[in-house]
Amino acid sequence: MRIIREQATAVGIINSTTKIATAQGMLDIMATFGYTETSEHLALIVHSKSLSDQFLNLKSGIAGEILQKFSNYNMKLAIVGDFSAYPSKALQDFIRECNRGNRILFVDSVDIALSKLKQT
Repeated sequence: MRIIREQATAVGIINSTTKIATAQGMLDIMATFGYTETSEHLALIVHSKSLSDQFLNLKSGIAGEILQKFSNYNMKLAIVGDFSAYPSKALQDFIRECNRGNRILFVDSVDIALSKLKQT
C-alpha cells in the first residue's frame, strides 16, 4: 500500500493486485491502515479489479457490508474503475447516490480520487 499524507489527511492506495473478496478482508486492510496512521482524516483508494465480482452484484450484499465498515469507522473510500460497462440500473443508481456524498466515491482515476478525498 502506498500512502500519501497531506496536512491532516492520509490516503492509502491499495495495490491493484490485492484481492478483496469479503467484508472481513477489507476490514483487515482498514484496521492495519488505521492502526499505523495518526492523521485526523483517513481514506483508502481501491481499484475495482481488486474487489470480487460479487461486490458489484448488489444482491450479494457484499458492497453494503464493506461500505458500512467505512461509515462505522469514519473512513472515506474511493473505488477506481470504469463502471459504465455495468448495465445494471440498480448499480448505476447506487454509484450515483454514493457520489452525491463524500464518504464513498466511484471515480475514473486515482488522480480524481486523491483530489476528492483530500477535500474535507
